[in-house]
Amino acid sequence: MAEARAMDVVVAPAAPLGMITLRGDLAALAPVCAAVTGAAMPGVRKAEVSGGRGIVWMSSDEVLLLVAPADVAGALAQIGTALAGQHHLAVDVSDARAAFTLTGPAAREALGKLTPTDLRPTAFGPGDARRSHLGQVAAAFWMAQGGAVTVVCFRSVADYMLELLRVSVAAGPVGYA
Repeated sequence: MAEARAMDVVVAPAAPLGMITLRGDLAALAPVCAAVTGAAMPGVRKAEVSGGRGIVWMSSDEVLLLVAPADVAGALAQIGTALAGQHHLAVDVSDARAAFTLTGPAAREALGKLTPTDLRPTAFGPGDARRSHLGQVAAAFWMAQGGAVTVVCFRSVADYMLELLRVSVAAGPVGYA
């Protein structure tokens, strides 16, 4: 039975993402975030992502902006102009991060084997984002409307993360009541 369920999740490197860490007063950052990504500022522990563009809430003063890799330099310039004279930090972290996707009906179960985060459907669903650990690796992850999960970690541990996710998928489901 575990073998059948193992086929319910596909783990793969995500399409290249341009990633910008933006820190500051989130209310003051909302207009430029919307201008850069086309997405509204998400609420606490939420993600507004569509088609590889969007905003992921990371903490009370930090968001992760997702844009096309070719758009990062322009986005940073736009942020710098819009926030001139205002306290903020905007950094291109695209090369420092790696992203993976988990797709399929058992994606929640595969992820649940690796994190202490409450992933019951009532606690974590489409549009939700978390910062936690997967195994011993710091990571951020969010769920799309279709149930696919995107995981972002430091690139220095990307090979380990990919293997960790693959092992989690292969071992079979946890299940929720």
